[in-house]
Amino acid sequence: MVVGQRAVVTAAGQVGLESFDPPPPRAGQVLLRALTTLISPGTERAFFLGLDNADATYPLYPGYSFVGTVEASGAEVTGLQVGDRVVCPAQHASHTLVDARVCLPVSPELPAEEAVFFNLLAIAMQGVRKARIELGESVAVLGAGVVGVLAMRLAQLSGGLPVIGIDLDAQRLALARRIGADDILVSSDGLVDDLRALLGSAGPNVVIEATGASPLVVTAFQLAAEKGRVVLLGSTRGDTERVNFYRDVHRKGLHIIGAHEITRPRHENSPGYWTQISEHKVCLELLARRRVDVAPLITHRYNWLEFPNAYAHLAEWDKRAQGILIEWT
Repeated sequence: MVVGQRAVVTAAGQVGLESFDPPPPRAGQVLLRALTTLISPGTERAFFLGLDNADATYPLYPGYSFVGTVEASGAEVTGLQVGDRVVCPAQHASHTLVDARVCLPVSPELPAEEAVFFNLLAIAMQGVRKARIELGESVAVLGAGVVGVLAMRLAQLSGGLPVIGIDLDAQRLALARRIGADDILVSSDGLVDDLRALLGSAGPNVVIEATGASPLVVTAFQLAAEKGRVVLLGSTRGDTERVNFYRDVHRKGLHIIGAHEITRPRHENSPGYWTQISEHKVCLELLARRRVDVAPLITHRYNWLEFPNAYAHLAEWDKRAQGILIEWT
């Protein structure tokens, strides 16, 4: 019998590992053995620490970016063979049992440690897709974390020109310029004027808020040009205070777009709204074709036995920590 190991958050701020027995796959299911999983820094930290707007119930089994190999399959599974490398939105665990339909094969030339970014790339993608960027429109992205940097690159691929990355940390911004930003700005009290001076206009056509910091929602409104779009991609923590909707939204004619990934349709694509599996397929293609380079985003690697140390690092909110990999081999 296979004995698995998985990460578990037992209470706010408390994480460990536990053994479990993965059940055999039923019809339509596959049992996967993990190669690599990826920590989502913002979301997983919020649920680990019980932050605002993270409705956590414990025990909590975190994670949703998994690369592994097919170890066994149930009846009625087609297109997958034992030994195939696949990605799926599964937890941090040595083994996982999932519906075969959520698994996608990984190209032989794509390393597992890069393929594992498929889901964070898809989260950025659904936000950028909703922005409906036209060729030549200016785009500003607030926040140069993993999702923010990926949003910058996708904005470039969508025709954004220029794409400007904004953050408090200069090292993060240097990485953003390497991967997906045409220009960068260090956030400051004079950000609105600095951005307008850089663009030579009244503001960017599209602002993507990718930090989840509630005060920056107001900043996003202030940065956007008249009749611009503001995409709320980061999961905002807590209430946003001091919003003057008349001045910052109503008179400017802004379009505000909520871009949580749960707004994706379940079964059919439509303009601006694609299903999760469709976006996962596109993300794997972009990664395999090197249209998006995620290798520079990998900043830390932990063996699965060190998972509590990885989450302790996560809790510290080290701004230099971007892609945190858990290796299960």
